[in-house]
Amino acid sequence: MARYIQDKELEQYRRLMEPPEHFEDGFTWKTVVGAVFLGMLIMPGSMYLSLVVGPEANMDTAARWVTIILFAEIARRSFKELKMQEIYIFYYMAGLAMASPFQGLLWNQYLVQSEYANAMGVAQEIPSWWAPSAEVIREQGHTFFTKAWLGPILLIIVGLLVSRLDQYGFGYILYRITNDVEELPFPMAPVAAAGITALAQTKENTERWRWRCFSIGAVLGLTFGSFYIAVPAISGALLDKPIQPLPIPWQDFTPAISKILPATPMNISFNLLWFFQGMVLPFWAVIGGAFGVVFTMALNPILYKYGILSHWDPQMDVINTLYSNNVDFYLSFSLGLTLAITTVSIGKIFTPMFNAWRHRKGHAISLAAKLTGERRSSTWKRLFINDPRRGDFSIWIALGIYIFSNTFWIGLSCWLIEGFPWHFFVFYALVLTPLLSYATAKLEGLCGQALSIPYIKEATYILSGYKGVKIWFAPAPIPNYGVATVNFRVLELTGTKISSQIKTQIVTVPIIIIASIVFSTMLWSMAEVPSAAYPYAQKMWELSAKNTCLTFSSTMEGGSIFMEALRGKYVLIGLGSGVISFIALSMMGLPTLLIFGMVRGLGQSTPSGVVFELIGALVGRYYFRKRFGDTWMKYTPILLAGFSCGMGLIGMVSVAFTILNKMMAPLIF
Repeated sequence: MARYIQDKELEQYRRLMEPPEHFEDGFTWKTVVGAVFLGMLIMPGSMYLSLVVGPEANMDTAARWVTIILFAEIARRSFKELKMQEIYIFYYMAGLAMASPFQGLLWNQYLVQSEYANAMGVAQEIPSWWAPSAEVIREQGHTFFTKAWLGPILLIIVGLLVSRLDQYGFGYILYRITNDVEELPFPMAPVAAAGITALAQTKENTERWRWRCFSIGAVLGLTFGSFYIAVPAISGALLDKPIQPLPIPWQDFTPAISKILPATPMNISFNLLWFFQGMVLPFWAVIGGAFGVVFTMALNPILYKYGILSHWDPQMDVINTLYSNNVDFYLSFSLGLTLAITTVSIGKIFTPMFNAWRHRKGHAISLAAKLTGERRSSTWKRLFINDPRRGDFSIWIALGIYIFSNTFWIGLSCWLIEGFPWHFFVFYALVLTPLLSYATAKLEGLCGQALSIPYIKEATYILSGYKGVKIWFAPAPIPNYGVATVNFRVLELTGTKISSQIKTQIVTVPIIIIASIVFSTMLWSMAEVPSAAYPYAQKMWELSAKNTCLTFSSTMEGGSIFMEALRGKYVLIGLGSGVISFIALSMMGLPTLLIFGMVRGLGQSTPSGVVFELIGALVGRYYFRKRFGDTWMKYTPILLAGFSCGMGLIGMVSVAFTILNKMMAPLIF
């Protein structure tokens, strides 16, 4: 019965949206203008907000809808309408701009100058092709337009170009397998596609509800964004201390509850975006994650009582509590949990295949089985039959791209770093990466969740025997191509040809390169990064630096904090806890999404956005879904898109005011 309920729910997600019969090219002169607009206006705003508010505000998604709404309104004032395919290309371009790797230059300069990195001996070994030394940076000032930064910038440019090409490699093959052959539902794909469709169908009376839902979400986002983003940003530009009606990025309650719940990180995010996200995500996945967080809150005081969380101090805030607990226990325990999820996921994928093989071996093949086999055989032929409507290309071309990109990264790493363990990465490219990527594509297609095996690169570098820090900066990623399948599914649901994406990248990437470097320098020249001017970076980058240096210490000469923190018995406890939890919950007949959500929530995490996410899931299921029926599942993605757009509009106005104020201040005084 539980399996039937689960399959029925996934089938509902598959039918939320159907691809249109007609596909078009979404790349036009309008999108070229949009690329310039993104690079010159939206990108600096997103970069600024990521330093002030952080990723919890999800401003990257908001920026996409801001761009779409603006150009849609300009088109209407010109008595024209944007096609759905053009709207998708705007959405896709905004994603490219918001994910610019050049924003990492600000992090690079911070890590080199970090007191903790210098104390650990990490900063002294950072290679010059990743970032100049701290002395050079202080001498040349807050700018990336110097000869010392030329090497790091060139490396990022080359990496960006190859990664853009790599998108059409193994990720495209997995999309063809999971979407065309296996016909998986991809429950999260309609979130983006529904918002795009809403903006493209405003003239059709039968689809007016889409625009109405989007407008309601946008008004709510504008209202909330005024308090959450605009008041702090504008007051911070005018006053010595910003006014925050709601704490950003969260309110830290860790010291206040230290006597009741020792060694327990406790913070609450008041960002209502979590509420709308809770209504969109599969209900049982949210419930499972909340159960996991509650269990972790109950576990930490027990671990502290028995001396396992020994480095924690009652005066620690949430950041230092997370770091100390990570060193004492959760680095190993979380590794075990992730291995459990990997084991369970791979088992769920291959168990049906094994059962089918065993059934065929023990029984004669009936006529029905033969017909089924013929049907499956014809289904797999879809992998090699291109759909001209979508603009499909041969999977052999995609396979060639995959081989080229992996060869390039391995060769570049060997050239930059003497003694690079290239044989490990050849094994990953041939065996591990395809398996991991397929497992992720399967999970994305079934329940909208990604799969990752932790510490693969770390284990490789440790086992290779290499000594030093330089190897950690090698441009040798172990990509997970499974996540790319969702993007291709959105492309299909909006009726956009794949060639549109390719043209868009050719135009957008050069603009991203120029604009990102310029505005990174501008933000750095406005104030030290991090500093009080950028509160999220000031709070979180210290924790990131500590965790990063903790990992890097594993290959340094002498003692290693990382190796001391990595305890085999805690890894086995995490692995056993995850597998046993999955088996127990499965035997109780509970939905698969609840199981995965709970196992994932068992690692060290904070309540942060879980509270509002849980409230959103409960309100959506037990109030709105009862009132509107299954149609509510179609409303929620559009409400979320509208809310993100409303917050984005407020955010961009606030950023523009702040940047202009800071730039004009020297002229006034």
